[in-house]
Amino acid sequence: MNSTAWGEDLVGESGYSSVGAVVGATWPEQAAALREIMPKSLILVPGYGAQGGSAVAAAVNFDKEGNGAIVNASRSLMCAYKKRDDLQPMDFQQAAYEEAIRMKQDLMQAITQKSK
Repeated sequence: MNSTAWGEDLVGESGYSSVGAVVGATWPEQAAALREIMPKSLILVPGYGAQGGSAVAAAVNFDKEGNGAIVNASRSLMCAYKKRDDLQPMDFQQAAYEEAIRMKQDLMQAITQKSK
């Protein structure tokens, strides 16, 4: 079976298959190749933030409409308070929230630039 046909029979109403992949944000060249051969697969993208993956590197996992990928960031969110001089450790929830908003904006900008 050709790899582009993997999960073809499992494509749902969303246009995506239930067959997906996990591709680290630290491997953008491989991610671009996999997105090309798996256009209808959802891709989980770990490695953004603390592990060194950038928004630009993560953006290659999204399709031309800016869909089809889920970017995961754990350490960079949970430990966001450590980068803040204005917060105490007990304020980790606020720091995580603000870092998630910053991450979203960073990713949206990279995805928008990619689709131009």
